[in-house]
Amino acid sequence: MYNGKQFAIIFFVLASKAVIAQKTDFYKPDFGAPKAIPGYTLAWNDEFNTNGKPDETSWKYEKGFVRNQELQWYQQDNANCINGVLLIEGRREKIKNPAYNAGSLNWKLNREYSRFTSASIQTKGLKQWKYGRFEIRARIDTSLGSWPAIWTLGINGSWPSNGEIDIMEFYRVKDEPTILANVAWGTSRPYVARWHTETRPLLNFIRDDPDWVKKFHTWRMDWSKESINLYLDNQLLNTTVLDTTLNADNSNPFLQPHFLLLNLAIGGNGGEPRETGSPITYEVDYVRVYQKK
Repeated sequence: MYNGKQFAIIFFVLASKAVIAQKTDFYKPDFGAPKAIPGYTLAWNDEFNTNGKPDETSWKYEKGFVRNQELQWYQQDNANCINGVLLIEGRREKIKNPAYNAGSLNWKLNREYSRFTSASIQTKGLKQWKYGRFEIRARIDTSLGSWPAIWTLGINGSWPSNGEIDIMEFYRVKDEPTILANVAWGTSRPYVARWHTETRPLLNFIRDDPDWVKKFHTWRMDWSKESINLYLDNQLLNTTVLDTTLNADNSNPFLQPHFLLLNLAIGGNGGEPRETGSPITYEVDYVRVYQKK
């Protein structure tokens, strides 16, 4: 016969094995605690598990027409934490441009209305990091018109000399839906970047997994003073060696702190959205930043 102590030990072992055996449900948010990574500490994270607006101590909003002559008007109404995810919606709705000027040559001013709304949130001025492992679990909408991104910008300098890291972008390259991993820095010409871009057609992922677009995936950046490595589900997409990323003045924008942006653009490289009442959705399950001990 087993005594009580023996039974307790056996129960604990079996229960532990059952927990270990559980597989991640790629169709649902992960409510588990952030994993421990040997040699790293968790510097900051947002799990988006509290319903409501994103944490205002970590995130601020971009507003209006912002960049790339995209179609959307950015507003905070389109970013909400619901059922364990940050849900950003691209909606077809008409918004009056309060800065409208019919005679202006500036695209931000000569549009009387926006036909779409969406959201872009960022940690600028609130949270910033120099080096580390960044892990972001998200599910992206690959509908025509969708242009979601996970990216960072350096805190000092004007673009692109401040440095840009696109941990994830999705849009259409020559009309083909494509996943991109990019690093950009400055040149001798203002507002002209030098890019190290790696692309993977979405079709490559769907061939291996027909349900790919229905699932959450993990984008990762490993950033040190030597290099930036960008991964998708542990598959290395882009390695950029940092002794090559020099601006025209020989400064290196990736040896300074960066802040994080999460946004869903509409149109532009994403293409013209189809006439539909359904919103384009972008779900971010969590953001975790680890740094070496």
